[in-house]
Amino acid sequence: MVSINLPKPVKYGVLALIIAGSIASGYIYRGFPAVGEARATTSVATLAQEPHNIPTVTLPDFAEIARLQGPAVVNVSVSGSVKTGFSGFPGSPQMDPSDPFYEFFRRFQIPAPQNSVPTHGLGSGFIVDSDGIILTNAHVVSDADEVIVKLTDKREFKAKVIGIDKLSDVAVLRIEAKDLPTVKIGDPQHARVGEWVIAIGSPFGFENTVTAGIISAKSRSLPDEGYVPFLQTDVAVNPGNSGGPLFNMNGEVIGINSQIYSRSGGYQGLSFAIPINVAMKVEQQLLDHGKVYRGRLGVMIQEVDQQLADTFGLEKPVGALVSSVEKNSPAEKAGIAPGDVILKFNGKEISRSADLPPLVSDLSPGTAATIELWRKSKAKTITMNVGEMKIASAKGKASEGDKDELGLSVRPLTAEERRQADVQGGLLVENVSDGPAARAGVRTGDVILSVNGEKTVSIEKLRSLVGKSGKRMALLILRGEQQMFVPINLG
Repeated sequence: MVSINLPKPVKYGVLALIIAGSIASGYIYRGFPAVGEARATTSVATLAQEPHNIPTVTLPDFAEIARLQGPAVVNVSVSGSVKTGFSGFPGSPQMDPSDPFYEFFRRFQIPAPQNSVPTHGLGSGFIVDSDGIILTNAHVVSDADEVIVKLTDKREFKAKVIGIDKLSDVAVLRIEAKDLPTVKIGDPQHARVGEWVIAIGSPFGFENTVTAGIISAKSRSLPDEGYVPFLQTDVAVNPGNSGGPLFNMNGEVIGINSQIYSRSGGYQGLSFAIPINVAMKVEQQLLDHGKVYRGRLGVMIQEVDQQLADTFGLEKPVGALVSSVEKNSPAEKAGIAPGDVILKFNGKEISRSADLPPLVSDLSPGTAATIELWRKSKAKTITMNVGEMKIASAKGKASEGDKDELGLSVRPLTAEERRQADVQGGLLVENVSDGPAARAGVRTGDVILSVNGEKTVSIEKLRSLVGKSGKRMALLILRGEQQMFVPINLG
């Protein structure tokens, strides 16, 4: 069997303006034959011999959708600054790895002075409320100091970022304007594979560009994106399209263009959109609460292949196999155990393990859920209340975007994970939102081993240690096989 390793999906929305020069000097292939070039022709006699039972296919009216819905699509321009890498001593040139002090600074994690470099980028968005509410991607605006929204009538507005949800990659903006054109919202659940769809956005800064294609697949799960059942299309989307709408042939938005699979960074026939029903739920919570509440079971799951199905007595490889259960989690309290196979969640079949996380996270914490399990070759149904996916913070509560919070979503390592990492405790970083930890370079997948020399054996212990740290602290993290200290400034 030949194994093919695909690249990770690319979030393509923030188009760096530094490439503008290369665009201007590039070539545009129009595909028209040169003057005098031979063209393929078919004689009338040949046509007469063709069979007449070929079905007639009528293409949809893309032009009318673009005319009616285009005015509600906006260009999103962002500006901000980023810290350069290891930059050496004040007044000195950027430190080179060959510098004798480089290893000293790297090994002991002493932060050197950093330089701020201005950044600019472009994305897309669309108006969902005539009073100025706009949806776009979180990765378009998450690091922006200023966001400018430009309408098709050339008016420009400074936008306020109402809320950002990085797990779904959805952001909500507001501009001070009234009586704006809005898009129509559709239902992606009714969309079928093979149906025509069109995207409108600003690829490479070319505003209100329209491209068309079909839905290639539904409910796609991507690496590190387990909470969104993506719509896969073959619509041509490129850097700058991010945050723009995906329309069905009724002129209704069914998705937000978000990611592509690419080996080159450009379009290669695989693009992915966030279903609009997922995005609208996120929008409502961000408007109402400033954050998103998600349900949680507290289990680690894996795919069921044919061998595992045979082992557990299943007729075919379906469901989500529970590999471990977090201590004191809702799942443990409900009696779920390693080796259980979750076949249905609230009546919805779990064909693949990737089907489960979006269904669980879509529920509000405390909601009752019915789960059908396969245990010891028998079906079993249990009812439980889902918990809340929490973010550990410096204040010891769920993150609400305050500046003095760590901004980390963490969970304890399972016994198997501790064995593989050869550590006694530790907390796995599942998500990094805006905050001191992100600015210090903490990444998803890091394992927090200690805070200021004290081990982090639980989320409560982490909160306690962070709360006592004052304005500065040092995290000992495990990244791959390397341990390192990361200094964090909470002030």
